[in-house]
Amino acid sequence: MKSMTTNTDPTLETRDEQDDRGREQVRELASAARTAAKTVALLSRAEKDAALRGIADAIDAATEDLVAANEEDLARGQEGGMPDSLLDRLRLDTDRVAAVADALRDVAGLPDPVGEIVRGSTLPNGLQIRQVRVPMGVIGMIYEARPNVTVDAAGLGLKSGNAVILRGGSAASSTNRALVDVIRAALTEQGLSADAVALLEGGHDAVRALMRARGMVDLLIPRGGADLISTVVTESTVPVIETGIGNCHVYVDAGADIAKALAIVVNAKTQRPSVCNAAESLLVHADLAGVFLPRALQSLHEAGVRLAASPRAAAVARSTDVPHREATPEDFAEEFHGLEMSVAVVDSIDDAISHIDRYGTGHTEAIVTEDRAAARRFVAEVDAAAVMVNASTRFTDGGEFGFGAEIGISTQKLHARGPMALPELTTTKWVVEGDGHIRT
Repeated sequence: MKSMTTNTDPTLETRDEQDDRGREQVRELASAARTAAKTVALLSRAEKDAALRGIADAIDAATEDLVAANEEDLARGQEGGMPDSLLDRLRLDTDRVAAVADALRDVAGLPDPVGEIVRGSTLPNGLQIRQVRVPMGVIGMIYEARPNVTVDAAGLGLKSGNAVILRGGSAASSTNRALVDVIRAALTEQGLSADAVALLEGGHDAVRALMRARGMVDLLIPRGGADLISTVVTESTVPVIETGIGNCHVYVDAGADIAKALAIVVNAKTQRPSVCNAAESLLVHADLAGVFLPRALQSLHEAGVRLAASPRAAAVARSTDVPHREATPEDFAEEFHGLEMSVAVVDSIDDAISHIDRYGTGHTEAIVTEDRAAARRFVAEVDAAAVMVNASTRFTDGGEFGFGAEIGISTQKLHARGPMALPELTTTKWVVEGDGHIRT
């Protein structure tokens, strides 16, 4: 009689077997998370804030171990040829560990959205109705090589009364595992359920199962590159809040103050070029191009930015001996994630808006101008989650907006748009109070 064996090596499993294994893993995590979510939802603000501060202290205490785990990920990334811009996103040094812990303390200091009355009234018949913020339940996060997201998502999830299932990218596997271990241990030490924060490991089978865990997971948030976001949005049966890529523009209008414009353009591109709110494209009104563009191109070049220029912008670059290459339509559609920038000259604000309509991703767009009418037109007509007037695109950020840590920047138009923080991780319920009321 033939003996029965079970494959334990994932490389020997069939696709169906891998999917079954992924579903079982997600069922176990989601079941535990749902149980934990019921207890987290009932915590007072003081209890949640104490938990966040305890986690922050634990992260500070584990800095050496966390940096060591991150060095393992960085070494693998370097061996695998990971670009410098992605290595920067992956890096978690001593200062960044401290910043991550401080972000949790900032979240602890924010108002608790749970229980907030969104609206309410007393009807003519005496019924009292109110719409109240309540936790979502179980939130899933699928993201790439950004270890800070692990802590931000856990902290925001807990503060808003939710349990969180985290699925970070394999590039940060050692760091994410170490961070979640610290978070879960800190929760246990404070008498709370460690299952309020869980890490989903495994391959594509686990990710597919999480995307299809409708009824077990209440909300899914993808955060990463275009391919990741598109896959989650198109394949998930769990409701999704779409975070988008950031092909952000700075438009320097004819009415711009040149000194302001120069500072904003350089900051928007170079302050941290690997992130989604860094500017990828510079548009300059033709009336100002002759005066402004030579200085801007030179300053960007001196900052290490590689330039892809339209024919009119290239003519200016040649006249000032600034290195550049001819821009293609693909360059204007690209989120570079590094020190590269596309540059074009436009004849009017209408042309600038049309260019943004064609190539923008609905993230953040900026205009630099002293002409208030031009600013009002730009704000009204540009379709983006955030529009900056005389300010760098780099300000589109939960922390900069005063929300504390953010869980992502939504470029969709339903439920949440722009930097998402605590209120966006809640839903609402209607509470109706009567005194023996019946409907006739």
